[in-house]
Amino acid sequence: MLNYEISGTGKEKLVLLHGFMENLMIWTDMEPYLAKDFTLIKVDLPGHGLSKVHNEIHTMEFMAEEIKNLTDHLKLGNFHLLGHSMGGYASLAFAEKYPEVLKSLTLFFSTYFADDEEKKEQRRKSHRIIREAYTNYVKAGVPNLFNANEKDILEGKIELAKEIALSTKTDGVLAAVKGMTERVDRKSVLENFSGKTLIIAGKHDQAVNVEKTLKNLPDKTNIKSYLLDCGHNGHWEKPAVCAAIINTELLHNLPKNLIF
Repeated sequence: MLNYEISGTGKEKLVLLHGFMENLMIWTDMEPYLAKDFTLIKVDLPGHGLSKVHNEIHTMEFMAEEIKNLTDHLKLGNFHLLGHSMGGYASLAFAEKYPEVLKSLTLFFSTYFADDEEKKEQRRKSHRIIREAYTNYVKAGVPNLFNANEKDILEGKIELAKEIALSTKTDGVLAAVKGMTERVDRKSVLENFSGKTLIIAGKHDQAVNVEKTLKNLPDKTNIKSYLLDCGHNGHWEKPAVCAAIINTELLHNLPKNLIF
């Protein structure tokens, strides 16, 4: 069973999935803004946080099955699902397999596209570095996930992100990298999903092709997108704004495609 924590007092249930080299602690800054209207189920994905490493490869489909096992165990019924980065990839795999249990799907600084060949090759080359020099991999890579224009302001959050990444099991990191490399294009999930779909992206995100993601969204009334002035980690860079969008979008309605 995946490790998880539950907080909040709201009637609506929101399952939160962190990204690569993260754990359920990443939601701390957003949590106060969400806890009134949502009951939050914060999850450690396989090989991250306190959840164990299962296999040499943790595919997004495997992660989706583990999430389903947990949500069934908790008897959540219908719920909202939000995934950051890799958590978004797992969320898409979940929505593909189990759409009937979802009220909404939020891609939080994530994309529905598979890796292109260049990105896949980058991930393959990272295997040896992760095995042999993981500390260097974290120290070099994590700062690039934040808005380069505000690194001085975000220094504390960057250090926290490094600390969380360094606490992640190396085998779990490798299993996740291999799983992300194998993932397929899931634009069809957005085309077929009938629940509310929310895309929150960052102008300065170096990990996701934001322009391609937003430009190619299906033209459906249930899909809304937001572009924020931040990097890949809106939960640390713009927690209040991100939470306001989530609260308002999942509980009410706003005009489409706003820019903050």
